[in-house]
Amino acid sequence: MFSADTVKRVFVTLRARKCYTCVFPAISPLDCFEFPQECPAGQRCLFSTATGRRGTFQVSMYEKSCAVPSQCGLSGQKYASGLYFNYTNECCDTDLCNGAGSIPALRRGRAALCLLPAVILLLA
Repeated sequence: MFSADTVKRVFVTLRARKCYTCVFPAISPLDCFEFPQECPAGQRCLFSTATGRRGTFQVSMYEKSCAVPSQCGLSGQKYASGLYFNYTNECCDTDLCNGAGSIPALRRGRAALCLLPAVILLLA
C-alpha cells in the first residue's frame, strides 16, 4: 500500500498549477506584464534571470512562465539581442509562487532600474 504522504506528493506533482507568465521578457522585475496561466500537469512555476554585458554596460532580463522540471535549477549562457546572457532558472511548486513577492532580487532589497532606452541605443 502507498502511504498518505506518497499519494499526496504524486497528486501535487501531477496536478495542473497556475503560474505567472510575462507577456515579454522584462528588463526590470517590476516591468513584467504578468498574467496567471494554467500550466500543463507536472510543470512548475519558473522565474529566470539573465544578465548580459557589452563592455562596461550590463543589462538584466527577467522571465516568468511554466516550465518542465528539467529546466529548473539550470544556469548557463544564451545569446539574444546581440548579447551573450548568463542565466539562472529557479522554480517553485505552489500556485502563483513566481509572482513579484517571490523574486530573489526584490527579497534582497535591490532596486532594479528601467534601462530600455540604453538597451535600444546600445543595440542600434
